[in-house]
Amino acid sequence: MSQKSAYNVAVVGATGAVGQKILELLQEKDFPINNLKLLSSKRSAGSKQLFKQEEIIVEEAVPESFEGIDIALFSAGGSVSKKLAQEAVKRGAVVIDNTSAFRMDESVPLVVPEVNKTDLQNHQGIIANPNCSTIQMVAALQPLKTAFGLKRIIVSTYQAVSGAGNEACNELANQSKAYLSGEEMEAQLLPVKGDEKHFPIAFNALPQIDVFQENGYTFEEMKMIEETKKIMHAPDLLVAATCVRLPFFTSHAESVYIEVENEDVTVEDIWKELQQAEGIVLQDDPKEQLYPTPLTAEGKQDVFVGRVRKDLDNKQGFHLWIVSDNLLKGAAWNTVQIAQELIQNNWLQR
Repeated sequence: MSQKSAYNVAVVGATGAVGQKILELLQEKDFPINNLKLLSSKRSAGSKQLFKQEEIIVEEAVPESFEGIDIALFSAGGSVSKKLAQEAVKRGAVVIDNTSAFRMDESVPLVVPEVNKTDLQNHQGIIANPNCSTIQMVAALQPLKTAFGLKRIIVSTYQAVSGAGNEACNELANQSKAYLSGEEMEAQLLPVKGDEKHFPIAFNALPQIDVFQENGYTFEEMKMIEETKKIMHAPDLLVAATCVRLPFFTSHAESVYIEVENEDVTVEDIWKELQQAEGIVLQDDPKEQLYPTPLTAEGKQDVFVGRVRKDLDNKQGFHLWIVSDNLLKGAAWNTVQIAQELIQNNWLQR
């Protein structure tokens, strides 16, 4: 595929929360599009979406949908990606997949552009977008790893309901109204739609995101652990995660403990690296109560870091608070960034 001035782009899952954000970003960034195709499940096909004042009819995603497509942005669930991604590649498209379907496939690059964009050169037609909670963490920690070395990460997440989709957001809103009205809250989705038990998320905290694995960790926690090692090219890095869903709509927050290799690192050294890092905004002034929150990060494409402290017992230990909009940098923006890098560096061709 040679360099073009404009590309035929397909968005799979165009009617979903992330798909909608992808469309907004393609428009906002003036992405070089020749022809845009919007694809979805059979249920959503036939609806209409507005893009640059043009009304586009959403079509059902089938293998033939990818004829003539250069770039296919997938965000419709892992089962759809497993079924259709290779069909798109067969027809000449490069797939950027926003599900867990291919993330740990050794032949598929798993990319956060600020961390490991050169991995894109080795793609075989499919590129994986990491998990939302992983993206913001590695984006903030990579500059520290480069400057000071990194031995250990322990992360606890405080994740927004939108990470579970639009249905979950609606359930939070309905449960909140019910609780405040003294009515019984109905729970049908969280923690996991397919599980036997469901719990209210309104005024609650659920220490389960995705299904439990045999080792006692959830799939979300294992995604963070394994993806971090792959993205950072650090198979021996010690990583542990606890992932919790909280009752707010947008932006994930994370309390992160790290151990660097150098004992002499100061908080000021950490600040300096973060201030210089691409896509990172440092908000850290305890005297002014300055620190990032999910509400202040909502709608922004950066990763925000605050509450940087040296551990009181371990000279190599530091604590950080990391916040980012899970639908933007955690999903749609990282996807569009990858597409931009492929074009800018002429890496589309495999």
